[in-house]
Amino acid sequence: MRPNINTQGGPLSRLCRALLGLIGWRVAFVPPPGPKAVVIFYPHTSNWDFVIGILARAVVAIPIGFIGKDSLFRPPFGGLFRRLGGIPVNRRERTGFVAQLAALFAQRDSLYLAIAPEGTRAKTDHWKSGFYRVALAAGAPLGLAFIDYPRREIGIEVWLALTGNEAEDLARIRAAYAGRHGRRPQLEGEIRFP
Repeated sequence: MRPNINTQGGPLSRLCRALLGLIGWRVAFVPPPGPKAVVIFYPHTSNWDFVIGILARAVVAIPIGFIGKDSLFRPPFGGLFRRLGGIPVNRRERTGFVAQLAALFAQRDSLYLAIAPEGTRAKTDHWKSGFYRVALAAGAPLGLAFIDYPRREIGIEVWLALTGNEAEDLARIRAAYAGRHGRRPQLEGEIRFP
């Protein structure tokens, strides 16, 4: 079942598209295949990714929530991040967060949740696997959101049904992100699990 999504959007969508256009950005978007999905956002190398991403989310008019480190949700901006759809995660200790997110997917009729697989804007030598485990547990497709500074393009063009074969799925993800680069390419994490 395809979700009922108006990708033309209303006034806010048009305003955000115009703002992105003024700064030279374009949104590329293929609607999701259903009412639930885990969305990964790569490469995430700059605080500007969030600003451009929020504008792009308004353009496509889909309520995509996001996972962020819990320290972002403290005053003075914590309330704003929650209103924007943020869900805090404690990255310092294991809290059963994957199981909590899988349960959240089971409870809701519609849920789109974005996760930065690198887990940080700093350089990492691998991705965290939580997004993968959540998508498999929820039986949700995986949206491959990207930001590409050289092309000044942001969006989601690929939705994958994961097979559970990590090597095969990561190869498909790697192929989809080939040639996409963040604001600071030297900080891009390698697309692999530890």
